[in-house]
Amino acid sequence: MKKFLIAFFGIALVACAQTKEAANKGKSTSSSDSSYWQQAVDYTMDIDFDIDTYQYKGKQKLVYTNNSPDVLDKVFYHLYFNAFQPGSQMDVRSRTIRDPDRRVRDRISKLEPNEIGYIKVNSLKQNGSTVSFETVGTILEVVLNSPIKPGESVTFEMDFDAQVPVQIRRSGRNSKEGIALSMAQWYPKLAEYDFEGWHTPPYIGREFHGVWGDFDVTIHLDRNYTIGGSGYLQNPQEVGHGYEDKTKPLNVPKGDKLTWHFKAPNVHDFMWGADNAYNHDIFKMENGIDLHFFYKKTLEEKYLKNWKELQPKTAELMTYFSENIGPYPYKQYSVVQGGDGGMEYAMSTLVTGRRSFGSLFGVTAHELAHTWFQFLLATNESLHPWMDEGFTSYISNKAENKILNENKSNPHTGSYRGYRTIVSRGYEESLSTHADRYNTNWAYGTASYSKGNIFLSQLEYVIGSDNVAKGLKKYFADFSFKHPTPNDIKRSMEKVSGLHLDWYLNEWTQTTHTIDYAVKSVEGKTITLERIGQMPMPIDLEVTYEDGTTERFNIAIEMMRGNKPTSATILKDWGWAYPTYSFETSKNVKAVVIDNSGLMADIDLSNNRFGAVTR
Repeated sequence: MKKFLIAFFGIALVACAQTKEAANKGKSTSSSDSSYWQQAVDYTMDIDFDIDTYQYKGKQKLVYTNNSPDVLDKVFYHLYFNAFQPGSQMDVRSRTIRDPDRRVRDRISKLEPNEIGYIKVNSLKQNGSTVSFETVGTILEVVLNSPIKPGESVTFEMDFDAQVPVQIRRSGRNSKEGIALSMAQWYPKLAEYDFEGWHTPPYIGREFHGVWGDFDVTIHLDRNYTIGGSGYLQNPQEVGHGYEDKTKPLNVPKGDKLTWHFKAPNVHDFMWGADNAYNHDIFKMENGIDLHFFYKKTLEEKYLKNWKELQPKTAELMTYFSENIGPYPYKQYSVVQGGDGGMEYAMSTLVTGRRSFGSLFGVTAHELAHTWFQFLLATNESLHPWMDEGFTSYISNKAENKILNENKSNPHTGSYRGYRTIVSRGYEESLSTHADRYNTNWAYGTASYSKGNIFLSQLEYVIGSDNVAKGLKKYFADFSFKHPTPNDIKRSMEKVSGLHLDWYLNEWTQTTHTIDYAVKSVEGKTITLERIGQMPMPIDLEVTYEDGTTERFNIAIEMMRGNKPTSATILKDWGWAYPTYSFETSKNVKAVVIDNSGLMADIDLSNNRFGAVTR
């Protein structure tokens, strides 16, 4: 096993290096996708932090490469901390939405000047010349002195001041668990420009989209604080705090602050957390990956025990995701106590730490799975949060089921239950809705987590579980280190299954059509089925005959142009426009049940059976 894992990790590093080179050149690594391009950034930042005021001064050098075919006369930066000010769009949205996030509610409106967040850009230059800019809420609008031509790289140099807000949502200082700094969305971040144009939504508290590149970050911080997060520490012997090689002498500089130097290669974000009471544990995996854990040493004993028990289980999760999606391409991953729940970032995550073991393992499983879904497979989660949260829920549910030996036949039942509830109450909205613009947080959560999860779990019903497993690996192979779209996951699944899935992507993600099939009648040997809902689906049917024997049938919908792999008796395709479907069996029928697997999200299960059948 050890030899296998070492070889596995070696392959991962080679794949990462090859994809990195292609990404920087703006070219695809897939021969079937030769027209693909994406922008590239390289950040160098120097941050001087005052822990007494929670303010910091930053210098940022950014090399931006325009790999697009377009001439750019403007660029835009995100200034996320500006959302944490009274009267901001995040504040007003939280106070006017029907079901506000309990972590936010009206808290932003009550912040004092020394509690708000801000990023103030003092100066900005393009290739050494000052450019004009304007701050509009959480977006910096920059008018360039000279346009950036296709294939051209330019250098932006920026000086900025910032203040860390009181911990409210994801980022902040002095969380409820006493974490001093949760530094997410903390720097001026260049907005993404892709085939759809610029992506500059105001920060309302939802999701993100970023440009791939390298980060070189230097942080000057009070010497009593430990930092953990994205990137590889370049000077461990100068800072100590559990990073250093204990066999070598520690060389800690004198003074009130330590200088921490991190590099994060080929990522699209950078997060760090800091506290003066962090335990720092390193769990070394056999494949060469180091897992770092940062958590308060002042936690109650039961929580400290949970953090210790989490460490080998995180290694099992890392192995599971690498084997079932694609190899983890970095040499380390950090689980950092901080934030306000759980949120994924480059090579790391922030999670709250006062949890039962089941809860701590569950949030870590989910956030680590995000490394693949939205981080390595970097969808625009503002436009397609279901590809982020939903796919993560799918694979983390499966991982938990296996690693904790839960032995659930369907580990996704909670998602089906949540989906059916919101449909029955009339609050469902289409998955094509922008993350910020759902009418309720409930609709956003159910769409993104539950219905997004069901997209894959139900696809097991449509094309077969083996094809979905192969499709995820193909999706990773073709689109890691890129920005895949809904069509890309559909095409990956089509290529491995040989089946047509346009109808599935459209109905499930672009409409709120529901699935409702019924056993309309059984007369002797004749079975008639009925489609009541608008969304068509293939049908798996189990028939019990009067002599006690059973037979399984599979009915594809015509638009699939084929059947999934199955040992069931294959019947003639069902054209979606026909409301009913009848066929004759070889014997008199006693009982019928539609979809014994429970993977089809039929909204009314009461009409899915005939006769004395129980699931």
